[in-house]
Amino acid sequence: MTRAPLPPLRGTIARDRPLADLTWLRVGGPADIWFQPADEGDLAAFLRALPPEVPVLPMGVGSNLIVRDGGVRGAVVRLGRAFADVAVEGAQVRAGAAALDAHVARMAAAAGRDLAFLRTIPGTIGGAVRMNAGCYGRYVADHLREVRIMTRAGEVRSLPAADLRLGYRSATLPEGAIILGALFDAPAGEPAALEAAMAEQVARRDASQPVKARSAGSTFRNPAGFSSTGRADDVHDLKAWKLIDEAGMRGARLGGAEMSAQHCNFLVNAGGATAADLEDLGELVRKRVLQSCGISLEWEIMRVGDREHPAGRAGNDAEKPR
Repeated sequence: MTRAPLPPLRGTIARDRPLADLTWLRVGGPADIWFQPADEGDLAAFLRALPPEVPVLPMGVGSNLIVRDGGVRGAVVRLGRAFADVAVEGAQVRAGAAALDAHVARMAAAAGRDLAFLRTIPGTIGGAVRMNAGCYGRYVADHLREVRIMTRAGEVRSLPAADLRLGYRSATLPEGAIILGALFDAPAGEPAALEAAMAEQVARRDASQPVKARSAGSTFRNPAGFSSTGRADDVHDLKAWKLIDEAGMRGARLGGAEMSAQHCNFLVNAGGATAADLEDLGELVRKRVLQSCGISLEWEIMRVGDREHPAGRAGNDAEKPR
């Protein structure tokens, strides 16, 4: 990683910044460079100053992420409040990439617009678009009209949703692009009814998922058939949690990592886990499911960085959960 000086920037920048405290699983080594820009102009200046060979990783609130113990080579960009605005514009909702999904759902509902499916999706709009997030039968692909991105060269572009080729838990973006915001079509709804529906969703989630544990949401994708918009084909629908349960891995432990006994498709940091504990347990689950039923589960959680720091030291310098 280059140690060349960067130009004056108005945001917050640090070298060798541990990332564990920025992820829901509370694991992960340092980023060579960590940057939280003050605004779009600041982000553009940063990207243009980086040598083109330096990789850039956009990071939201770390809700669907394992940062490996050796940390991340290159630059990690985390968008903050300047990228979190939400505005209801008639039948559409415009949201910054750093806006929390739940906040967007509530803001839309208060204005009589229905994006209620976002209420129980952890993370930010940027991550929701990148993963074509969805629940209760609705997906980002059902509502997304366009996205604004910044290219690796620091140029702002708008892309229609069709250009993203949204699929099951996937979107196609230009290499190195950072999502700045998104525009959604939002059908009309009665605010009180939308609030009631969201409250019911939250109650269902809290009853079935380990919401108080350190997790990153669903660990593995459901191995089902899906349409081009990412909608499940119920005829071939299989649930990852059921396959994990049948393979005898509910509650399985490795170091400080555990497959939740409450919902066995949730990988949790049960106390003092390393990123290696979590990833290795996940790989063991995949192996056991393959042996049990012949199906190879695919990770839904993103895993980034190096297993070990290039200098040979462990990268997980952040304080461990107590």
